[in-house]
Amino acid sequence: MRKILLVEDEINVVSFIKKGLSEENFEVSVALDGLTGFRMALEGNFDLIILDIMLPDKNGIEVCRDLRSQSISAPILFLTALNTADNVAVGLNSGADDYLVKPFKFIELLARVNALLRRGAGQIFEAAKKPNIYQFSNLKVDDDAKTVERNGENISLTATEYRLLLALIRNKGKVLSRLDLLESAWDINFNLGTNVVDVYINYLRKKLDSNFEPKLIHTVIGMGYILKEA
Repeated sequence: MRKILLVEDEINVVSFIKKGLSEENFEVSVALDGLTGFRMALEGNFDLIILDIMLPDKNGIEVCRDLRSQSISAPILFLTALNTADNVAVGLNSGADDYLVKPFKFIELLARVNALLRRGAGQIFEAAKKPNIYQFSNLKVDDDAKTVERNGENISLTATEYRLLLALIRNKGKVLSRLDLLESAWDINFNLGTNVVDVYINYLRKKLDSNFEPKLIHTVIGMGYILKEA
């Protein structure tokens, strides 16, 4: 049975989610504040964490960042009433894998939970079947160690930036649309009106291209982005 940690302070939402997921044969543990949720996530071996952002004691963004700093790799799904592109980017940049805006339908929550769990299982399978070091020009990505180097210099990326770069380097020389990148890096269909992909491409450019040559991340106007030498 897959184990899910739900960190949410609204009792009605807790009841709604726990009942639904339990009926789908998930084992659901609940924390009603951020600090308790953080401690439970560290101590338990959870397959997925559902995390509200507005929490007492410790907000969801802080919980997520601190869990990632402690090498907790379980997928994290944010629940949020804040759905602007900037708020979404802040949440994902803290290390979350997905977000769901309140109010939501249970069928959508379940679909996202299953997608995140499938992706986690797929990554384990991929590691056994595919080479895990990607090299392009003077850029190197080691997907086992989760490290990135440019010209021998270590580059620190957030979890979301890393997944986006992995999608680009696995498809080097190929133009990827914003939808391709959303599905590759986040495994869900975002509202295409959001500029979250452009925001993260800019983050990557600042870290990977600003102080190095040749420039590798390029825009193909009206089509998407490509990893290639200038």
